[in-house]
Order: sequence, then structure tokens, then C-alpha cells
Amino acid sequence: MLAYALRRIAILVPTLLVIVTLSFIVIRLAPGGPFDEEQALPPEIKANLEAAYGLDQPLAQQYWLYLRGLAHGDFGPSFKFKDFSVGDLIAEGLPVSLTLGLAAVLLALLLGVPMGILAATRQNGVADYGVRTIAVLGIAMPSFVTGPLFALVFGLYWQWLPVAGWEKGDARYLVLPMLTLALPVMAYIVRLTRASFLEVLRAGYIRTARAKGIGARRVIWRHALRPGLMPVVSYLGPATAFVITGSLVVETVFGLPGTGRYLVQGAINRDYTLVMGMIVVYGGITLVCNLIADLAYGWLDPRVRYD
Repeated sequence: MLAYALRRIAILVPTLLVIVTLSFIVIRLAPGGPFDEEQALPPEIKANLEAAYGLDQPLAQQYWLYLRGLAHGDFGPSFKFKDFSVGDLIAEGLPVSLTLGLAAVLLALLLGVPMGILAATRQNGVADYGVRTIAVLGIAMPSFVTGPLFALVFGLYWQWLPVAGWEKGDARYLVLPMLTLALPVMAYIVRLTRASFLEVLRAGYIRTARAKGIGARRVIWRHALRPGLMPVVSYLGPATAFVITGSLVVETVFGLPGTGRYLVQGAINRDYTLVMGMIVVYGGITLVCNLIADLAYGWLDPRVRYD
């Protein structure tokens, strides 16, 4: 298992370097620049600004300086947020996005797996149809619909929870956005779990266990759980990264100070360093989540380690 983990970890650094390189080149070659505004700046002022931020140097030199700073944890200054560095902006918003995303994935997992197992063990029954209906609704309804709907019902009508804003240490502000993010993930987990367990429960070793008189609950938890969860584990890696990095709509609906807004604002303003910083962070999160999923998959199915 250790050799398998080391092989997977060794892939992270060159993969992240490729992401950084391609992103750096594409961003710099895109039309426009950080100091191109509706009212054109005088050439002297624009030249001084570009010199101050090193944009007057050759592209290869800019790339080398950025990598050198990145190796020391320096994402550079923001071109538009004058009083903040990119590291400051990330440090401010990333804890909110991480807390929200991880809580949503955990909730989706805790609800989706039992519901999927229930649907598989009660195939074509009332419970199965009810669970499948919930899953279809969760997939069909986008977050920009479910978010305002939750806010309307739980925040305005019943006044149980705050509908917007953020207060550090108060978990109530995370409940509605967490439910909004967790719903589609839970729906996919339900469908994957149900389909996987339907296949596993028909396997020969499961029939043998049942023939020996082992109870249904023990068969599920001791013999069917690990192979039945493998598709879910494969899905959780990219799903976790997507929830953490793609929560812009939810953060906007509920007024949360996450990192999603910085990527959009940076792209609109051609804030090179801010966009690059968000790409590096999001790329790292995606790679780490996929690494964890690979390791968990290797633990569930030891045969993967030898392929």
C-alpha cells in the first residue's frame, strides 16, 4: 500500500506544474490586460505600472519569477485589490469554501449511502421509488433554484435559519448553503450506491453467505459494503473538488465570503496573479481529492495496487 501511495503522490508535483504552466501561458496570451480600462491610461502611466509589476519583462522571465515566488509560497500582489496580496485574499476566503464544501460532501455521504442501500435492498418497493424520486429531484433542480427556495422556506417563512451573511463561529449560517450544495451530490451518491449494491447483492459469494444462514444486515456490512462503495469512492474525489471549487453560485446566493468570487472577478479584471493563485489552489485541491480517492479505492480493492 505504501508503494502505491508513493507512486500516486509522485504524480502530483509534475501535474500541478503542467497546470500552472499552461494557465500562465493562456492567461498572458488572452486579449486585454490588467490595466486596460474603458478610459485609456496615458502611455507613460501604463508603462510605469507594467514596470512596477514586472509585466514589461519577457514572458519567460515573468514565468520564472512567478515559479520562484510560488516555491516560497508567494502568490504575488493583486493588480486590482491594491491593499491585499493574492495570498491574503486566498487566506480570507478559502477557509469558508473548504468548511462549506467538506461539510456538504460529508452530509451527502452520510445521507446518500444509507438511502442507496435501502433502495437496493427494497428494489421496486415503496422505499425504492421514494428514494429514486428524491435522487431525480436532486439532480434535476440546480443550486440557483434550491438555494433561494431553502432561504424562502427555512429563512423567511419559518424563520429558523439566517438566509444570508456570515458570522464566524456560528454554524447556523452554513446550514442552508450546505444543504444546497449537498443535495445534488447526495442524489448522485444514492444512484451510484443503489446500482452498485444491486450488482453486488447478486454476486455468488453473497448468495453463498446467505445460504450459510448469515443475516441480511451482517451480509451487507461485512461482505457487500466494501465492494459496493467502490463507485461512490471514485465519484467522491472529483465531486469533493467540484463542490469546494464550484460553489460560486451558492456563495453568491447566501452572501458568503468564499473564494469563488475572486476567480470570476480576477478573470473579468485580467488580474493575472489572482487568477493564477486561484488556479493553483483549485488545482491542488482537485489533485489532493483525487489522490485520497485513489488511496481509498486501493484500500477497498487491493487488486488496484498491482495494476
